[in-house]
Amino acid sequence: MSFVAGNYSEVPLHFAYKRKSVNYEHKETFHSHLGVEILLIHQGKGTMIVNNNRYDIKPGMLCIFQPYQLHHLKLEYDEGQCFERSLVTFEPTMFESYFEKWPTLHTFYRFLYLGELSVPCLYDTGDELHILDAVYKSLDNQLPALSEAERYEEFSLFLVMLYRSIQRVWDHRTEAGLPKPALRQNHQVEHILTWIEANYTLPFRLDDMAKSLHLSPYHVSHLFKEATGISISEYIMARRVHQSVLLLTTTKKPISLIAEEIGLANSSYFCKLFKQRMGTTPHQYRKKWART
Repeated sequence: MSFVAGNYSEVPLHFAYKRKSVNYEHKETFHSHLGVEILLIHQGKGTMIVNNNRYDIKPGMLCIFQPYQLHHLKLEYDEGQCFERSLVTFEPTMFESYFEKWPTLHTFYRFLYLGELSVPCLYDTGDELHILDAVYKSLDNQLPALSEAERYEEFSLFLVMLYRSIQRVWDHRTEAGLPKPALRQNHQVEHILTWIEANYTLPFRLDDMAKSLHLSPYHVSHLFKEATGISISEYIMARRVHQSVLLLTTTKKPISLIAEEIGLANSSYFCKLFKQRMGTTPHQYRKKWART
């Protein structure tokens, strides 16, 4: 079952248990969330990009995406593969008071959405995988019978149990030094992503990127498209829109200035691009966010 809250101020949580995608149903886009996303992968194969690093997608993988953290999943559906996952996305400040009764858990809760995580993805969750699955399943079983008034409290209890389980996994990985066994070895793609992060606010020229990375323009384009499923230009546009969302919701800067800061001197073009990708204008998006 899925539960979607379109407005965080009303019911601040988006939940799904064992959502399954087959035959390229899952749209491959770079995206981020206003809140925290906790993703548990039951089945699937492919590549994930987070923080300019690439990770293998594997069953039993637990991913924690912080607010505004850009990430991308490229899935493989050959040989009957499907992508099955459980997830929750929520605004962390709306539930923080429920964690204050348990100081250690509260500290961990704040760390996961405010701290610098050494890795966003954990593998080999072991016995905790079954516990994490049971926590998601329990809420999924109860949702249909809950009234609107009961849902907020049940969501809060769900998050407390979920974070207790995640903390056990995290503590175990910390003791083991948080290895990155599944980090992809194609470092050239990480170098491309790092270059983009440093230069996406400037006019993009493929020749300049290729020269800086000591690769041919064709090789750069081919490597990136093969790894992510989209072109370099598409990724840069997604990165610019992502940054504009952050600026629209956390500053009072004029839209024309935001356009300049993300590398688009023409504010009209920025508004057109933003609406194409977000379904609304920058001004409307900011007004809607201010009401939440």
